[in-house]
This record gives sequence, structure tokens and C-alpha cells, in this order.
Amino acid sequence: MADSKEGGFTGAVEKYLMPVATKLSQFKPLIAVRDGITTTIPLIIVGSFFMILANFPVAAWTAWIASVTMHGVTLASVFAKITNGSFGLLGLIGCFGIAASYAEQYKTDGKSAGIIAVASFFVVTPSIFTGAKVPAEGMPYDFLGSKGLFVGILIGLVSGWLFQWFINHDIQVHMPDTVPPAIGKSFSALIPGFAIIALWGVVYAIFAWTGLGNIHLLIMHILSKPLGLLGDTLGGTLVITFLNSAFWFVGIHGANVVDNIIQPVWLMNSGANLKLAQAGKLTLAHGAHIITEPFVDNFVFMGGGGATIGLVLGIGILVLMHRSSKQLEALAPLTIVPGLFNINEPTMFGMPIVLNTTLIIPFILAPMWNTLTTYFVMATGIVPLTTGTMVSWTMPPLISGFLTTNSLSGSLIQLFNIAIDVLIYLPFLITVNRVQKVEEAGAEQDAA
Repeated sequence: MADSKEGGFTGAVEKYLMPVATKLSQFKPLIAVRDGITTTIPLIIVGSFFMILANFPVAAWTAWIASVTMHGVTLASVFAKITNGSFGLLGLIGCFGIAASYAEQYKTDGKSAGIIAVASFFVVTPSIFTGAKVPAEGMPYDFLGSKGLFVGILIGLVSGWLFQWFINHDIQVHMPDTVPPAIGKSFSALIPGFAIIALWGVVYAIFAWTGLGNIHLLIMHILSKPLGLLGDTLGGTLVITFLNSAFWFVGIHGANVVDNIIQPVWLMNSGANLKLAQAGKLTLAHGAHIITEPFVDNFVFMGGGGATIGLVLGIGILVLMHRSSKQLEALAPLTIVPGLFNINEPTMFGMPIVLNTTLIIPFILAPMWNTLTTYFVMATGIVPLTTGTMVSWTMPPLISGFLTTNSLSGSLIQLFNIAIDVLIYLPFLITVNRVQKVEEAGAEQDAA
């Protein structure tokens, strides 16, 4: 009877959920967005490192970097400049990566598509002019960074698709075979580049001549509210957390399907918090956000999808108590160390969790619990909001909690949730362990 229930549940998941997940994971625009944002990760981490240095919670340190001055420039301002020059280019570099990935998926020159997209990004972005006798023109950091990410995605996708369309329809300049390939690619990009940049020039002209403002503000106004219902609210985040676990259950990387759609909102929220933290106004009253990329990566999915750090620590507990099956004993060293660094593929497919109906309940409940408790303590001010600092996704919990909130209480809420995650997983893990022991005892009798 249990087998039929399990088969019915698994069959329903495979019939209705698997096809949707597979199509989404192969959808070229989503792949391009994922790859484009991945391109920005080094800049995000570098910028976050200097953000930590500029705001490390030691009064003597912050006073010292503010006192080190040369020609009126403090060391603290140098750190801020590095942060703005790396993390602050999120939208611009993401635009390049998205266009490049989209073009490459159609077997065309991604580098040229990315360069054209960056030029288009500058074309539509309004300039800043000084009021001096000799006017100077500049670009606002806000629109180059997280605030410009929506437009970066739009330009990257449109420009990447148009570029490959021109090339694959052979609407390009052909050079003789004797011309070096790099030069040949540059000339091939002339016609699509002219058309794409001119198109975005028309877009800029429409906004400038009609008094509509600029495309960045319009796109944010159109998309931020509906996407914010998912990416910037507790209810929406719980839905995303559930879907992430559901896709992982059928063997599809949940983050690659669900998170890619909503990640731009989380990154924009992180960027907004970063600006507020730099200004000393990181509070909900000043428009700061609870749901950010670090909130999801470092507080919800500790150990990886499903918050499996609770599972691998539970395995370690059974092994230390000498109550584990031989299978769990062999699995422990392969899962615990990677799990502490948020790498859980060995657990997913070695345990396995994929299509294991015994573990699906804690696999869904643990990250949802983490979402609820972390949201509550941040909303009530017990734990500070994330500062916009981004750490590597492999950063172990407790360390990541401190770095992303600039507070020891960030580590403490992680520790509390890890303890609860272990308790959530443990009863189901004990069931799995009991079944494995029975199977092992039966195998030994058969061998005897």
C-alpha cells in the first residue's frame, strides 16, 4: 500500500512537474540571464570584500581608515570607490554577459554581441551634466549597478537575439579568408551592431523627446511591483522556497529553474541595501529590504537546496552515536564536509534525496522554517538586515551570517536555525536509517 502511494506521488510529480521544469531549465533566455549574472560574481564578491573592510564592526578600525588621508582622500573613501567600481557595475556587466550567452547559444560571436549590448546600455542611460562653465558629462552609478539590472537584462536579451539573427541570416560584412579571424569578427559585427545600437538610440530619443523620463525608471515601475510580490515579500519567498525544493526532488537543479527568474530582484534589493548601509541608513523605515540575495543564499538554503546542512549533521550524529547503518557511515565523510560549504550534490544523489518520498517533507519544511524565522528576527530588528555584502556561496554558515549582517547576531540566528533543521530532519533520517539496517541485516543473512 505504501509502495502504491509512493509510486502515485512520484508518478504525479514526474508527469506534471518534470516536463515544466525541464522546459524552463532549457529556455534560452533564462540560461542567458543565469550566465550573465554569473559573469558578475567576481565583481560582486570583490566589492563586498571592500564593503566589509569599510564597515567592519570595530570602532578602532573604522576610525583609523577614516583618519588615513592623502590629498583629501581617506582610505575609507578608497574602499568605497572600489566597491562602487565593482559591485556598482552589476547592471552593466550583467548586460554584457547576458547578450554574450544568448548569442553563443545560437553559435555566434558572444563577445561582439556583449560589446554591442554594453554600448546600447550606455545609449539608453541618461547622462549627468555638471553646471560648470565647461560642462562635463558622466554616468550615474545607480543605473550602472543593481538599479539598472532590469534594463541590462532587457538590452542583453534583445541585443543578443538580434545579433545572432543578423549573423545566422548572413546579414554581415564578409572579409577575405586571409584576414585574421579577430578582425573578420569585428567586421561581421558592423551591420548588426549598427542596427542594434541605432534601435536603442531611437528608444532613448523617444524617452527624451516625450518627457517620459528614462527607460530604467519605467522598467522598474512596470516590473518591480509584480516581481516584488514574489521576490520581496515573505509569502512570495515561501513559494519560491517550496518550488526550489520541489524541482530538486525530481532531480532538477531548483535554483537553475526558479531562482534565475527572481534573482534580479534579490540582487537589486542587495544593491539598495548596500547604498543605504554606506549612507548609515540601513533600516526598513528608509526603504531597506529584508529579502535579498544573501538572505536567501546564506540564511535560507544553508547547506544547499533543502537546507540539507540539517540532514548531513543528523547523519554525523547517528554515526557518532554508533547507531547508523553501514550506508550512512560510508556516506558521512562524503556529505558532511561538502555540506558545511553548501555543496550538497553528494547528499542529493548519494543519500539519495532525489525521488525519496521519505525525505521530501523535511526537505521542504527546513528551508521554509529558515525563511520564516530569519524574516521575523530581521523584521523586528533582533537581527540587522543584510548590508548588501555578498560572500561566496561556499562560505560556511556562522561566518557568512556575521559577514552579511556585520553582526554576531547574524551568526546566532544561523546557529539556531541549523539546530532546528537537524531536529526537522532527524525523525525522517532515523526512519531511513532503520530501513537500511533491516536491508543490510537481510543481505548478511542471505550471504550466510
